[in-house]
Amino acid sequence: MSTPYAKLPGWVEYGLVPLVNLAVAFIVAGLVVLLVGENPFEAAYHLINGAFGRGEYIGFTLYYATTFIFTGLAVAVAFHCGLFNIGGEGQAYVGGIGVALACLWLDQTMPWYVVFPIAIIGSAFFGALWAFLPGWLQAKRGSHIVITTIMFNFIASSLMVYLLTRVLKPLGSMAPQTRTFAEGGQLPKLDWLLSIFGLNIGTAPFNISFLLALAAAFAVWVLIWRTKLGYEMRTMGHSPSAARYAGIRESRITVIAMMISGGLAGMMALNPIMGEQFRMQLDFVQGAGFVGIAVALMGRSHPGGIIPAAILFGVLYQGGAEIAFEMPSISRDMIVIIQGLVILFAGALENMFRPAITRAFATRGQRAAAVVQTKGA
Repeated sequence: MSTPYAKLPGWVEYGLVPLVNLAVAFIVAGLVVLLVGENPFEAAYHLINGAFGRGEYIGFTLYYATTFIFTGLAVAVAFHCGLFNIGGEGQAYVGGIGVALACLWLDQTMPWYVVFPIAIIGSAFFGALWAFLPGWLQAKRGSHIVITTIMFNFIASSLMVYLLTRVLKPLGSMAPQTRTFAEGGQLPKLDWLLSIFGLNIGTAPFNISFLLALAAAFAVWVLIWRTKLGYEMRTMGHSPSAARYAGIRESRITVIAMMISGGLAGMMALNPIMGEQFRMQLDFVQGAGFVGIAVALMGRSHPGGIIPAAILFGVLYQGGAEIAFEMPSISRDMIVIIQGLVILFAGALENMFRPAITRAFATRGQRAAAVVQTKGA
């Protein structure tokens, strides 16, 4: 293996390298803010204050982070199997159908703690079902997973338009959305959690699906690193030929990995549908499936990295809204540019600074070895 990609200590691989990339992304973003005639330090203040300045702001930040944890985990599971699932957007859309059907069926007769598990199963099932076809086409027909998942995003979007305008829309309504759910279809807020720290989340839709996202992250860690199936998936991701030599059925693992990935993406729908909107409406995903790709890349496809990466993007979403409000010359499009820079350096250019960091640690190791030899002599 070449020196630039030599193995680094865990704290460097999962901590220092992402932090360096993130710091450079924010420096470049600061230059962009400077170019439009604004103070980058003031923008940074509004970003942090807008994300953490009040209990309500923290609630919104964690609400967005909940969504990104689910989609980041979905992408990470596929990554470990050597698959690039960029269909999280469509899988989340279709997963919303499972959530909506459960709520429309039971919200008026059952409490939320009965409806919620059924909605979890429904969202995971529909999301997994939508990911099954691209996985099967990859495994059995050699269709490239990137192409099929992209196309299935568009199909899911069209399917959602049809369902919300022709099937699920209540009579007499002009809006493309379901009816508002009764209390049985509404998740309780986690205001008690932040109240422990003396914070009031106000109107923030921070809800119990956040705990489900953390549980899903732990389950993914167990699956990938503590089970036979996870070992087979990682083997497929590292070397398909070695996996075939070991007797691992490539088609079976591909389909299973994609279905697990799709199920996780589908569970993302619980957060906005049951936790905020209390109905299913068009565009409830709002690009979260694509943000999940950046979250997985920044988190090195490890649940322990995905959670803080998701919180970071929650900060960018919530804090970015505050910047746009406090500094009108920085439009919402500028915030998207900042988010894009983070994605660029955390994803596409993640290895830009790795060679220099690797050389620095190699030099440090050589000096340490020389000192030991000198003392031994």
